[in-house]
Amino acid sequence: MKKTIAALLAGTATLASGQAALADGHIEEITVAYFLEWPMPFQFAKVEGMYEEAMGVSINWVAFDTGVAMSAAMASGDVHLSVSQGLPPFIVATSAGQDLELLDVAVSYADNDNCVVAEALEIDASNAGDLAGLTVGVPLGTAAHYGFLAQMNHFGVDVASMNVVDMAPPDGAAAFAQGELDMVCGWGGALRRMLENGNVLLTGAEKTELGILVFDVTSAPASFVAENPELVEQFLAVTAEANAMWAAGDNRDAMLEVIANDAGMDLEATAETIDTFVFPTVDEQLSEAWLGGNVGEFMDGVATVFADAGSIDGTLDDYSGLVNTAPLQAAAQ
Repeated sequence: MKKTIAALLAGTATLASGQAALADGHIEEITVAYFLEWPMPFQFAKVEGMYEEAMGVSINWVAFDTGVAMSAAMASGDVHLSVSQGLPPFIVATSAGQDLELLDVAVSYADNDNCVVAEALEIDASNAGDLAGLTVGVPLGTAAHYGFLAQMNHFGVDVASMNVVDMAPPDGAAAFAQGELDMVCGWGGALRRMLENGNVLLTGAEKTELGILVFDVTSAPASFVAENPELVEQFLAVTAEANAMWAAGDNRDAMLEVIANDAGMDLEATAETIDTFVFPTVDEQLSEAWLGGNVGEFMDGVATVFADAGSIDGTLDDYSGLVNTAPLQAAAQ
């Protein structure tokens, strides 16, 4: 993963030239990263053209497999905003020196990101120590990776004793189904497929009680935010509007159908997934519980977990400075 981050940072020079073209006041198109099989209200606004109407630009929406890939694309200048990037990949990238900013809390989903143990092993929370020496598929640098490390720390399993293979969740789910992995970690549709062949060690509620929070953010290169504040504000405002529409429930069926189609999922799976998601309101996001204080402290803890595991070379002195609430505050107005 350290080699991946080094390659990621090599693209920073390209980022500077790419952002210059956007800062001249003649922006015609931006590129936004998102995930398939990860249904969220913003996708209704995406399909209905609400972002383009509010922002006055064309948007090129590009699907990614992991938040690490999103970071690399933002470093190269190929992506200007990432919706629902996992907090851990954001921390990994910024710890390595990438200049990104956290703009909002996209979604909280403790029950939709986890690790699954092969059913045949008959391992659960009572005998989790038996995982030592086994093979696990984990998308490195992601929320699933952080959750894996935190759970292994909780159960006292030495990660160094395990064979950890870097695998995107869809690939991990396929390998797990074929019996090639003893444990696998992921989210969304891939996680549902993983659960067909195994069991979790901790539920979402149990993880939350232990302080293993799981949430995604909207992120962007700091230079893009500084040079295009109104575009960023408008983007966040449309996202908040879509979340409010979903929370109201008046158009749930119509929105669900659009979201399911855009996420590449059937209606039943979409409903099951999105009903486990929490989309904090703008006021909630700006409160002390989230961007007003707690998120900065939580990032410090996540970075420490990664550093102790040797996944990153070092940590920043303070991660709270990466949180930029100005665009969200402006969007609220």
